[in-house]
Amino acid sequence: MKNNLKHFYRIAFWVSLVGLIAIISDFGYTQTVIYQKFIDGFYFFVLGVGLISTFTRSIQKFNLSRRRVFIFDLFSVIFTLWIFHMYLFVGTPFDTDLLLENPIWVKIAVLLTFVREFSELRINLNRTRLNPAQIFILSFLVIIFIGSILLVLPNATHVGISYLDALFTATSAVCVTGLTVVETGAHFTLFGQTIIMILIQLGGLGILTFASYFGYFFKGGTTYENQLTLSDITNSKKLGEVFSTLKYIILITFGIELFSALLIYSGTDPAAFHSPSERLFFSAFHSISAFCNAGFSTLSNSLYETGFRHSYYLQLIVILTFVIGGLGFPIVVNSLNYLKYLGSTFRPFSSRKNKHRPWVLSLNSRINLITTLFISMVAFFVFYILEYNNTLAEHNGFGKIVTALFGATTPRTAGFNTIDTAALYLPTLLLVMILMWIGASPQSTGGGIKTSTFAIALLNIMSLARGRSRVEVFRREIAEVSMRRAFAIITLSFIVIGTAIILISIFDPGIKLTDIAFECFSAYGTVGLSLGITSDLSSASKFIIIVVMFVGRVSMLSIAIAAFRKIKHENYTYPKEEITIN
Repeated sequence: MKNNLKHFYRIAFWVSLVGLIAIISDFGYTQTVIYQKFIDGFYFFVLGVGLISTFTRSIQKFNLSRRRVFIFDLFSVIFTLWIFHMYLFVGTPFDTDLLLENPIWVKIAVLLTFVREFSELRINLNRTRLNPAQIFILSFLVIIFIGSILLVLPNATHVGISYLDALFTATSAVCVTGLTVVETGAHFTLFGQTIIMILIQLGGLGILTFASYFGYFFKGGTTYENQLTLSDITNSKKLGEVFSTLKYIILITFGIELFSALLIYSGTDPAAFHSPSERLFFSAFHSISAFCNAGFSTLSNSLYETGFRHSYYLQLIVILTFVIGGLGFPIVVNSLNYLKYLGSTFRPFSSRKNKHRPWVLSLNSRINLITTLFISMVAFFVFYILEYNNTLAEHNGFGKIVTALFGATTPRTAGFNTIDTAALYLPTLLLVMILMWIGASPQSTGGGIKTSTFAIALLNIMSLARGRSRVEVFRREIAEVSMRRAFAIITLSFIVIGTAIILISIFDPGIKLTDIAFECFSAYGTVGLSLGITSDLSSASKFIIIVVMFVGRVSMLSIAIAAFRKIKHENYTYPKEEITIN
């Protein structure tokens, strides 16, 4: 009996997967009347199999303690039965209820069925076959490949797109970069823009985050092997914190994106859109793109577009969104816990002083928050002074401050622009390249070498200058392994960027070296800012940028760890000897 049920559940998953493919085909191709009727009938077959699977699973594994799963299943069943009722007993989708005039509800129900069946799969992240770095890299490669195939579909674009350009766009979206070879708003249809938005979301969080947490959510547990692998990927200190970390990541992401989308919606002019639905999609797209630090925009000139470049309220919302996304999930969670602690200990009328101060804000959070604030403030003042009579000339007093703040923070992997980047002075361009190279904080949606790496490098220089043998800060000592990682990341970043600049200058000798260098720094930092040469690059140069974007997202150190086999730890040490440096 159990074996028969396992076979049925497996069949139900494959049926739901075919249903998902049918949805993609339905959106991606213009269907004939006969084939459309066949697809519509198949949707109901998928829903019927899903209902039987859900009822069987509920009877077999009835457990009221798993209320969240029960609520999801109950909602899914009611929603599916409602669709059956409306379509079979009320009327056809073309002559009755307003809801039935939009068959998107059927597709949503099929999608929910796929999510439910997929979550029941037993996914084994076997460390004996693939190490965590290899699994992490492979997941990005799979998403990029699937995304490139989807963007080639006829209904994804208005006039078609080559596979190389589709691969470039998919890589840029998954690696949350923002570099584009075609205009996102003008070249891609609503279906194509939706694919890009989904790729940005999956790339910002990682497909393993979604798959692992939903699998744990529905099954209520996982294997020890999966927990070990996910703890390495999420850098969780305890195995028991792995799925709570994933839960926080998903809740924080969707919560901030929803709140940001509402603010963006309220901060835009309705006259700039053809319909409320277009305005709503604009808000959701830019909210997701901002939090994931992707830099994609449906506007031709990003936020520099006429009607948006002077919308300072909108710019402040976008700044706040991508700065939070660039801080990283552990820092955001740790900062929220610290604020909660301050609120619990705040006694305005109490004369007693609490001498004991627990270490709530971690060293990692302190270093990254201070470095982020320091870099942003220095960049703001330099940008404001250098560009006061140049790109900031068209703005008023408050507008100059907001635009300068945007210009100082967006190079740290956000990628939006409210000015003409090609019009910047050369010193400002060099500053932007440095900011793109530094990037965002670790375990965030941004790229670059990361603020912690930059901070450790500066602390190491100060420590050597003072003649200290250890690097100490905030009454803590930086671990030697962190020092070695920082040095490796900085060295590898220069190797990748330098190699890319040399190769592109060979393949495209007619492009200025400054423009090539800017493009390569932007690609490695997953920023998306450009001086306008992206679409003019040769096929070979586009492929190089694709590789650099991918390396910048997963980090060259992760690729090196994935490529080389780990050696066993040996219990011996060689005699130490200093090497002459200077």
